[in-house]
Amino acid sequence: KHFSFLPASMYTEIQRERPDGGNILTHPDYIDGNPDLIKPKKLLNPVKASKSHQELHRELLMNHKRGFSMESKPELQRVLEHRRRNQLIRQKKEEEEAKKLQSPFEKELLKRHQRLDQLEKEQEKQEDHEPEFIKVKENLRRTSTVAGDEKAA
Repeated sequence: KHFSFLPASMYTEIQRERPDGGNILTHPDYIDGNPDLIKPKKLLNPVKASKSHQELHRELLMNHKRGFSMESKPELQRVLEHRRRNQLIRQKKEEEEAKKLQSPFEKELLKRHQRLDQLEKEQEKQEDHEPEFIKVKENLRRTSTVAGDEKAA
């Protein structure tokens, strides 16, 4: 034949000319119908043969027919996640409102309270560094003044 096509289309032309359709695979001998040969049987897949796999496959088919998506979560899990999410959002809003509602007076009180705590901690540290006899002497003075006040009354 005469090919007047481009080289890319020559391949398709050659494929059309093949009478067997371009099938390179050989046919097996048992198709010939020879009764002496034993015909092979297809091996069973142990996974597909198992009951659990069959039940799972059946359930997937039923869900697909009903229109359920397997990617979606169970209803209980969705509700619980929704509640957790709402609770976190509520907590964040409450914290933001608490920060906004703090008046300048409350802020100042908080600062003073923090300063007093720091001063108390510093005094405790200084008292720890004092010698033992000074601590005992101060305790004796306190007890003597307390006892004197009780006698006077």
